[in-house]
Amino acid sequence: MSLRPDLALIAAHVAPGGRVLDIGCGDGALMAALRDQRQVDARGLEIDPANVAAAVARGLSVVQGDADTDLADYPSGGFDYAILSQTLQTTRAPDRVLDELLRIGRRAFVSFPNFAHWGVRLSLMWGGRMPVTRLLPSGWYDTPNIHHVTVDDFRAFLAARAITVERAWFLAGDRQRGAWAANLFAEHAIFLLRRGN
Repeated sequence: MSLRPDLALIAAHVAPGGRVLDIGCGDGALMAALRDQRQVDARGLEIDPANVAAAVARGLSVVQGDADTDLADYPSGGFDYAILSQTLQTTRAPDRVLDELLRIGRRAFVSFPNFAHWGVRLSLMWGGRMPVTRLLPSGWYDTPNIHHVTVDDFRAFLAARAITVERAWFLAGDRQRGAWAANLFAEHAIFLLRRGN
């Protein structure tokens, strides 16, 4: 089973043998790849009971929980990496969730759909309606996305909080794009973060 492009990038940059907490882990596809290919001790937190059952059926250690309320139960520095992939924009308090990620993990991977992509802008400008795209497949009334974040919004957020970006990747479709004009041309952003310099 192949991973989504953002998950494949994350998997390729997790050090072998590390400890990982995957928050919003879905059915555990990334955790299984990390376990099988990188010998990682992976744990997961997932809100959807069907996804929890699917991950547990893969032999993964996943508990049902909510990133907005349950991250406080994890020890500080207990993981080498905390991963939040395509989940930040669905949380009620993304600033607090990000603080918890960087408390729990020595490093954090955060990925999200870029709401400033040119296709989204055109859809709003010409159609006057909330866009439905490959990465934003739900209508405005049933989307889990409650915070519409852009690459530039996220960069400013990190700078204001003195959070260091170790690496960043930007995807358009399944291909990587450069950082230049990522706010306009990237459909998806992945950041590897840590506290301090």
